[in-house]
Amino acid sequence: MDILYLLIPIAIIFVGCALWAFFWSVNSGQYDDMESPAHSILFDDDDSLIPDDVQQKAARPASPASTTKADPKHD
Repeated sequence: MDILYLLIPIAIIFVGCALWAFFWSVNSGQYDDMESPAHSILFDDDDSLIPDDVQQKAARPASPASTTKADPKHD
């Protein structure tokens, strides 16, 4: 029973800290925009990870001869 004299003030302090953290996050704008972070994963921003020579090859159109050539393995 004596432990309650210690646990109740510790619980009140813990709840007070949790409430302070919640109100601080609300006032600092942490919950203002809930949709943009979910949509940002859909945007492709990998261009900076691709080497420049690969980007230049992809930017050049393929020649017609290379696109119509048949694969000899599948004849």
